[in-house]
Amino acid sequence: MSASALVCLAPGTEETEAVTTIDLLVRAGIQVTTASVASDGDLTITCSRGVRLLADAPLVAVADGDFDVIVLPGGLKGAECFRDSPLLVETVRQFHLSGRIVAAICAAAGTVLVPHNLFPIGNMTGFPGLKERIPADRWMDKRAYYDERVKLLTSQGPGTAMDFALKIIELLVGKAKAAEVAGQLVLPAGIYNYYE
Repeated sequence: MSASALVCLAPGTEETEAVTTIDLLVRAGIQVTTASVASDGDLTITCSRGVRLLADAPLVAVADGDFDVIVLPGGLKGAECFRDSPLLVETVRQFHLSGRIVAAICAAAGTVLVPHNLFPIGNMTGFPGLKERIPADRWMDKRAYYDERVKLLTSQGPGTAMDFALKIIELLVGKAKAAEVAGQLVLPAGIYNYYE
């Protein structure tokens, strides 16, 4: 069976982070399902800059699926929507408890994971402007950071979305596939050098 990812979307989600991650995962042959966390269940998501994305399903319809990773894009309003969704929080908790990967970028780590104490020992990074939301002893000043102990991947913002997505690809289908995708995109060596 091929690897699969559940990418959550909410009103105010940062579109660059969402679309970049979705695009790179699809290029790697990973099956991507997008889920709307909108409180009204609407599948049309208006993102932080006004771009509209169409989710595949409401989260309630896919939360129990057998996905390998759950992805939480940032965007402050979107992250707040995630934080305020009991279903989203419980879904993330179940991914963590079952040993699957949780990936959060930008505002999502400090806005969703920390307030709900989903990773009591997980080190993480996030949007530098919201650094105070992450406990100082757990803050990692990295573009993207993977804490292997708890299978938590975090990243800082739109400009780090490719590093974030390539790390997900590496974790799910291997470094060679991540290098192949990076090559297709004509990317320079990033924080994870896939060209070695």
